[in-house]
Amino acid sequence: MTTHASIIGIGSYLPERILTNAELETLVDTSDEWIRSRTGIVERRIVADDQATSDLAAAALTAALMKAGIAPNGIDLLIVGTSSPDMLFPSTACLVQNRLGMVCPAFDINAACSGFVYALQAGVSAIESGRAGRVAVVGADALTRIIDFTDRSTCVLFGDGAGAVILEATDEPGVLGIALGADGSGADLLKVPAGGSARPITRDALDARENFLTMNGSEVFRFAVKIIPRATNEALAASGLTVTDLDWLVPHQANQRIIQTVGQRLGIPSDRVFSRVDRVGNTSAASIPLALDDLYTSGQLAPGDLIALVGFGAGLTWGAGVVRWTMARPTKEA
Repeated sequence: MTTHASIIGIGSYLPERILTNAELETLVDTSDEWIRSRTGIVERRIVADDQATSDLAAAALTAALMKAGIAPNGIDLLIVGTSSPDMLFPSTACLVQNRLGMVCPAFDINAACSGFVYALQAGVSAIESGRAGRVAVVGADALTRIIDFTDRSTCVLFGDGAGAVILEATDEPGVLGIALGADGSGADLLKVPAGGSARPITRDALDARENFLTMNGSEVFRFAVKIIPRATNEALAASGLTVTDLDWLVPHQANQRIIQTVGQRLGIPSDRVFSRVDRVGNTSAASIPLALDDLYTSGQLAPGDLIALVGFGAGLTWGAGVVRWTMARPTKEA
């Protein structure tokens, strides 16, 4: 009998602090109208001074475990997708594992904003191979820690948060086809120049503000609106399905114009393309599981619904996964 992986729990976490467009107007030369019209973002969440990515990830995973009814020691593998780890090493996953009292192997995946789909693929593969029965997959980022708040082209875009799912071995398919890709020739389009082995953090690097994220926004936009439809169709083809079979598209929440454009190119009605970018901004690897949890807790997901989860990010990377939803609708208490 073939072993499959299904989502049996989901959770998310957002920091308490809200940074509005009005507040950004006091920091850089921008306006609420400019931000809304170009990105669709109204506000975003910012980590507290005493928080790090591992704190966000641990909170989201705790919520997912509670919904699944699974104790932390019932997980066989923990994978965290992040590009803003607490430190270069140890991994954020190991910090979360210790925080929650887990005893399983734990590691990070860095595929930037595609990190959750990459981590999902790794978790599904572990279950389908029979090497794990339950896998926790987390997407978590605190990108505001590496954002230059004097650069209006990037500081208006990003926020912090985390989302998590619990995968379990099942007889019936839950996670169907997944399509991943990368094109390293676009590495310079979205990067943090300093902080690694090529360009260590030095006084010169700090003076040049090379410890902050840089992005070629127009090129990233062109890449996104081309690759998301392609990746979605590839994942659907791997599942033996087409766009017309989809109930929901949950794309990476980077920019409302990107979300609208890819929905149109795929021919999916706008009310079936889920967006929450206005309230949280671009939360990188956390973006897809945050949106998926919002869709679930709002009561809009029903068992049997077919969902495409698709992301893109620095690398350049991209990934799409097709999921048959199996969780019952949430109760009011949940």
